[in-house]
Formats: sequence, C-alpha cells, structure tokens
Amino acid sequence: MGQAIVVASVCLGEDAWLALDEFARACGVEQSFVEELMLDGLIAPSRREPALGFGGEELARARRILRLQRDFGANLQCAAVMLDLIDEVERLRAQLRRAELVID
Repeated sequence: MGQAIVVASVCLGEDAWLALDEFARACGVEQSFVEELMLDGLIAPSRREPALGFGGEELARARRILRLQRDFGANLQCAAVMLDLIDEVERLRAQLRRAELVID
C-alpha cells in the first residue's frame, strides 16, 4: 500500500493573528503545550489584547522547536538552545553576505 504524505501550511499576513486554539491546531499540539512554550519563554504572543494572538514568527519558531524535538529527541530546554544556536549561525551568515565575505 502507498504511503500518504500530509502537507499543511498556514499563511499569515503582517496583521493576521492566530488565537491560542488556532495556533495550537496549526502546530498540531494541545493548547497546554503552547502554554508550556510561553511559560518557558520560548515563544511570546505578538498580541495580548483583546486576546492572545500569535503571528507567523511565533508559528515558525514553535514548529522549529517541535521538529528539533521530533528529529533529535530533544527536551524543550535542549531544543531552545539548539534553536538559539541555529538562529545565531543564520544571523552570522547574513552578516557575512552583507559584508560580501560569503564562504561556500
């Protein structure tokens, strides 16, 4: 029998927000997991009033954390450190590109 591949995407504009339940659904997790990410300081809502709202950056960060957990079996703290290191490497590469010192 063939293997099914499910692809899901969420496109958010600059002024679009996902409520907590929508955000959890977009990540494929329970709301309690999103709340744990917030408590640990790994994500923060972009908007708090009139209700919590999450934008595209938070969604991308949460999904990256979930991939790190899945792919490497990392707990939240390890995933956060890994994500910070990945972000730093990307920032440094961008800085090298701007300085035209890109080394492939």
